[in-house]
Amino acid sequence: MSKSKSMTRSIYFSITLVAAVLGLLMVFQFRTTSSIDRGIPYDRVQELAMEKKQVERDIAQLQEEAADLSAKLNEAGKGYNEAAGALESELAKVRLYAGLTPVQGPGVEVVLENLPGPAGTGLYTIRDDDLLKVLNDLRGAGAEALAVNDQRIIATSEVRMAGNHINVNLTKLSPPYRIKAIGNQAALKSSLEIKGGIAEYLSDLGIKVTVQTNENIFIPAYSGTVDYEFARPAVK
Repeated sequence: MSKSKSMTRSIYFSITLVAAVLGLLMVFQFRTTSSIDRGIPYDRVQELAMEKKQVERDIAQLQEEAADLSAKLNEAGKGYNEAAGALESELAKVRLYAGLTPVQGPGVEVVLENLPGPAGTGLYTIRDDDLLKVLNDLRGAGAEALAVNDQRIIATSEVRMAGNHINVNLTKLSPPYRIKAIGNQAALKSSLEIKGGIAEYLSDLGIKVTVQTNENIFIPAYSGTVDYEFARPAVK
């Protein structure tokens, strides 16, 4: 009986000891958890939240500025392209007016030939003056481009006798002389064939003159160099 009571007290003691240890562990766990929860002070959390909102506002502002700069850059690019296009267009016009660009269009083709005379000797030899008269009449009728034997006539082109030949753009030409002109076909043709005009005049001298209209005349560009040694743009 005594032995049984001793065993019971031992059991109660063990249960009490285990309960005490469990209680201590629970207290330790609670304190540890509370310590972690109190790791970041509340004021610091508020401060970090405000800093986060400020950073978000700064990012939004920078994004707006980047979009604005991108739009301005695109506008600047458009302006540059438009300016470059205008300059290229003006340069193309200048080259066209100067005869530095091949052209084609409706117009007339005039052929001047010396008629063979007795024993192969011509009665009259075409001179530089004859070519100049034809060119001047075509210019007066509105010719926009001219060429003699595919030598483009420009402002500095010379047409002059050189022995038995005629030089144009320092190139020796021989008959027949083919003069091409682009412009109003009817006006160009009538300017030459008008009664008492250059065609009649040259025919009377013994030159065979042929004037034909053509819907698509090709005139090459001037192939020489244009160099102004003395002339300069005038200063106002």
